[in-house]
Amino acid sequence: MHTLYHHEIDVIEATIRQCSVCFIGVVDANNLPYVLPMNFGYHNKTIYLHSAPAGKIIDALNRNPNICITFCPPSELVAQHPEVACSFRMRGKSIVVNGVVRFVEDMDEKRNVFDILMGQYTKKTFAYSDPAIKNVKVWEVKVDDWTCKEFGTPPNTYPNQREMISGHSNKP
Repeated sequence: MHTLYHHEIDVIEATIRQCSVCFIGVVDANNLPYVLPMNFGYHNKTIYLHSAPAGKIIDALNRNPNICITFCPPSELVAQHPEVACSFRMRGKSIVVNGVVRFVEDMDEKRNVFDILMGQYTKKTFAYSDPAIKNVKVWEVKVDDWTCKEFGTPPNTYPNQREMISGHSNKP
């Protein structure tokens, strides 16, 4: 079984859409990693998040707006040899995104972001009251770079895939 990199935007976006939460990582006031699961919206290589207007995460982002976001849709247990314990592994995908948080303050822009956020989870449309929009911190993270890996992949799953983590090519 192999671990492969994916660079195709359609594969990356489909993987993001399979996720119900993402995990964000920042550096806190004590210079320690701080990771939280969050709901999100995604549109055009931009990730949108929302939170309370104040708190530990906002303090951390005000000090350092760099962020790492990880997506990992459900994975499955697979084995090359069902009787050999060390041949078992998980098959799935993950995406790691790096970017910089920009807080959205404009009310109309916040409403548009809420449509994107809600669109991740439902096809319904909503109206948002001014107090609801004012009392939420809305984050925008444009993707600076991302890495998409598929792990536990049987050989020759993607015959045209050239880049494996091991550095070997599965080019025929």
